[in-house]
Parts: sequence; C-alpha cells; structure tokens
Amino acid sequence: MDLDDAIRTTAAIREFTADPLPDEVLHRILDTARFAPSGGNRQGAHVVVVRDPGTRRRLAELSEPGTRRYMAQARAGETPWNPLAPAGVDAEQIAATPVPAAFVEPLHTAAVVLVVLVDLGALAATDQDLDRIGLVGGASVYPLVWNVLLAARAEGYGGTITTMAVAREPEVLELVGAPAGYALACVVPLGRPRHQPTRLRRQRVEEFVTRERFDGPPLAAESDASTGRK
Repeated sequence: MDLDDAIRTTAAIREFTADPLPDEVLHRILDTARFAPSGGNRQGAHVVVVRDPGTRRRLAELSEPGTRRYMAQARAGETPWNPLAPAGVDAEQIAATPVPAAFVEPLHTAAVVLVVLVDLGALAATDQDLDRIGLVGGASVYPLVWNVLLAARAEGYGGTITTMAVAREPEVLELVGAPAGYALACVVPLGRPRHQPTRLRRQRVEEFVTRERFDGPPLAAESDASTGRK
C-alpha cells in the first residue's frame, strides 16, 4: 500500500474480527512506527502491549467514567471535556448516563491493546507558561501513535486512539506498573478490522487552510494569478 492510500484510508477502527495479531506482525508495525519524531529526539514514549483479559477488562472499567461524562455532555449539547467551558451536567446526570459499547468493547474484542505512556522528563513543553491547557508536549508522543495506525493499516490491521481512560490516569499507571514521572497518552486497541472504510469524510483544504493570516484567503489548488502560487 502506498503512503497516499494509507493516509486516506486509515480510519478509526472499533470493530474487529477474531483474527489474532501475532507478535511478529506487531513487532513489524512498531518497528516501522518508531521512526516518528519527538522533541530533541529524546524518544520518551513507552508502549505496554496488553493481551491479558483481566488487565483489558480493568482498562475498560477505567474508561467508563470519562465516557459517561463525555456522553452526558454531548447529550446536553455541550462540547465534551472542553477546557474552555465547564461541564453543565452534574455528577448525578453523569452517573445515570449509559456507556455506549463502541467506547469500551474494542478493549475486549481487539487482538491486542497498546497502553501508550510518555516520560514527562523527556518533554519540552514550550507552552507551559501560557494561560491555557498544554498541547505541545503531545508532539513527542502522538506522531508515534499515528505511525502505529498507519503501519497497522499497511499490514491489514487497524485501531483507534482512545483517551477516556486518561481521566483515571493514576489507576491506569498503577495497573501497568509505570514508574513515577510517566503520563498516559492514550490506549489503542488493534486488530483485524471487521469492515474497512475506503472513503473517509474530512474538511476540504480550503475549509481550514488560509494564506498568511487566520482571516486570509483559503489555499486553493488552482493557480493564484496574483502570486503565481499553486
């Protein structure tokens, strides 16, 4: 599979067949993915490969509280877990909200689950003094995760990035025996897709890319007669 096809068809996969993902194939996926960039090339990520049913069951349980809040806020018309808008739903509403199977079942049905951690001591978070939620540190771990999904797609497998368990990070870190100083980036179920989408829906370039300024004209594919750009 060429790179263009892989990028355009790597979907979030949550339904899997019963096919195994052998260690040699998983090793090949991770061997390709490891070439992702990280700040200062410090490579602070650590991946825990989880096959044990009990551990996976606990990961699913730890994903439920975050999912309940997500769904409760979504049903109330809010953007879930948004740092700019405090949740308008209360604890009772959250507790009464059911957890859709799509959020936790993949942790049970995937061939393998990856718990992706990052050494906070290896991160250069240049946004740490800004008055907002930090983002930059993720640049040292999420490219690796996306590479895993691309490499898995090339091998005929798939998965999705899940972050609901991050809301219970201390318990997840204890579950997998992570040392102090590590953070949970995401949990990734991987397996053979039951259905592989071939046409993904995304914004057109002209809808989210502008020239020179945020309010500048959109970048179009055709030649710009005034600048000679394409």
